[in-house]
Amino acid sequence: MQIASYQTLSDWLRHCEQLHPQNIQLGLERVAEVARRLDLRFDCPVITVAGTNGKGSTCAMLEAICQHAGYRTGVYSSPHLVHFEERCRLQGQAVPGADLVAHFQAVEQARTQGGAAVSLTYFEFTTLAILRLMSQARLEVAILEVGLGGRLDATNIIDADCAVITSVDVDHVEFLGPDRESIGREKAGIMRPGRPVVVSDPVPPDSVLAQAQLVGADLWRFGQDFNFSGDKQQWAWAGRGRRYAGLAYPALRGANQLVNASGVLAALEALRARLPVTAQAVRLGLAQVELPGRFQIVPGQPTLVLDVAHNPHSVAALAANLDAMGFFPTTHAVFGAMADKDLGPMLARIAPIIDRWYFTDLETPRALTGQQLQQKWHALQMAAGGKRQVPVSSHASPLQALAAVLEQADPADRIVVFGSFYTVGGVLQQGVPRLQAKHLGA
Repeated sequence: MQIASYQTLSDWLRHCEQLHPQNIQLGLERVAEVARRLDLRFDCPVITVAGTNGKGSTCAMLEAICQHAGYRTGVYSSPHLVHFEERCRLQGQAVPGADLVAHFQAVEQARTQGGAAVSLTYFEFTTLAILRLMSQARLEVAILEVGLGGRLDATNIIDADCAVITSVDVDHVEFLGPDRESIGREKAGIMRPGRPVVVSDPVPPDSVLAQAQLVGADLWRFGQDFNFSGDKQQWAWAGRGRRYAGLAYPALRGANQLVNASGVLAALEALRARLPVTAQAVRLGLAQVELPGRFQIVPGQPTLVLDVAHNPHSVAALAANLDAMGFFPTTHAVFGAMADKDLGPMLARIAPIIDRWYFTDLETPRALTGQQLQQKWHALQMAAGGKRQVPVSSHASPLQALAAVLEQADPADRIVVFGSFYTVGGVLQQGVPRLQAKHLGA
């Protein structure tokens, strides 16, 4: 059998796209077999993070605190916003694409070993390549973000020393099940016997708690084993054996980030024997953490808000955060979304805040077109009685939609870009926009 060999990351990514007819094929047998052939293992503590929303923020806060504590960190997260290389960070920096090429080659050799090639999806192949790079990077802590679910996700071939489960809500129902209980059961699959699992969802599904008991995991539950309190100036955290008082609010904005930060501190407390961190590292890490696209406010005229919210739960959090920002004469929304999303609750929750809609195509066949989104919006408005009429338009790309906003917007307005990683990534293609709208009538 001819083994593929390419010199660039982009060539390897094209190869991976053509290997498998499906984007997603759940199951660990195939990816675990290739990992066995690669002898893939980690010699440092591994923290695996699952959940519907808050995974990326949780990973970023863990990374920032551990870096300030002096540890060599590696993070695997997905999807990326603009460049594939964002999926792997070593010491906080995206890994150069050239550094990944040898690991893609190794995965291909292992996959085709013995003549009968193991079928891998794009996600499985790329995950194995990144995990192999991380396993050889002399890390002192590895942080893995689950792609989809948990139990059958490719990241779950690595045994977590500590599992973190953030919010559990309804999303990806065709793969994970129709309700929080079935989805929670899938996410709980990252737990390991005798090892800590931090559940930062304040009202977790019973299935998550039952699975922790069934496998004999050391359950750290929000509201029982750890909690937080706060006022407008600062907040405090208390866990089983430690307290932090007078903490500055995390640099990642949004009320939901305190729940994520609480889970982060619980995970670090649970691993304290292997991964001790100082109070100073906690303070600096939370104060300086960065993660694009999570209620990211870009100063300018108008103000720009970037958020990858793409399901009813995260859009509700976005709406609450927008509500807390104060008064803006007009709020413009650039919105693009996948075809499988539950659009009704998403749009209904945020619609009262939005004064003009700019629906957009996205660069993936999985997305609805801007025209289709506009039609769905009109249908939802009709079903709701059409009480509030607002201008809507559709556009060929997020950047074109943003340009259309700037033709309409006053400098005092606000623009929110949301609905998908592709929507936010689309406006970041040429870097973070610094907006300077013309004064209307000038």
